[in-house]
Amino acid sequence: MSMDIKQIQDLIKFVAKSGVNEVAIEEKDFKITIKTSKEPTYVTATLPTAVQPVAQAPVIAATTATEVAAPATKPVGDDTSHLITIKSPMIGTFYRASGPDKPAFANVGDEIAPGKVICIVEAMKLFNEIESEVSGKIVKILVNDAQPVEFDQPLFLVDPS
Repeated sequence: MSMDIKQIQDLIKFVAKSGVNEVAIEEKDFKITIKTSKEPTYVTATLPTAVQPVAQAPVIAATTATEVAAPATKPVGDDTSHLITIKSPMIGTFYRASGPDKPAFANVGDEIAPGKVICIVEAMKLFNEIESEVSGKIVKILVNDAQPVEFDQPLFLVDPS
């Protein structure tokens, strides 16, 4: 059995959501161990010698939802119940642009539609373009560029009207 990167990402998402502390899968030519805690999540993979070994497993800092929540003091009349939240589909590092000297994929005030790339989430050296699944106008970006994100962490608030 050999796992591709999508299966590994799915496994990481599952472990992160399930709340278990450790998962280990071992086959004759493949071994992967995922350990989680309230601290950072560590991923260690041992691959067959035909594949270039990972020099260092990525360390992904865990952030709780309360750390990125909106400020507790909201102005009266600031109703956000009609807004749509776009969430991260995976654990990784959030990037607003394809490079440091490139324009951001999406800014506050931009109109977006399904299929439009709005950010990149880098996971295990793979840059995953995240496309919008909704139409509307971006009213708030909830994550800073190059910040670690968790699976299902809110990234954008979109006004669908």
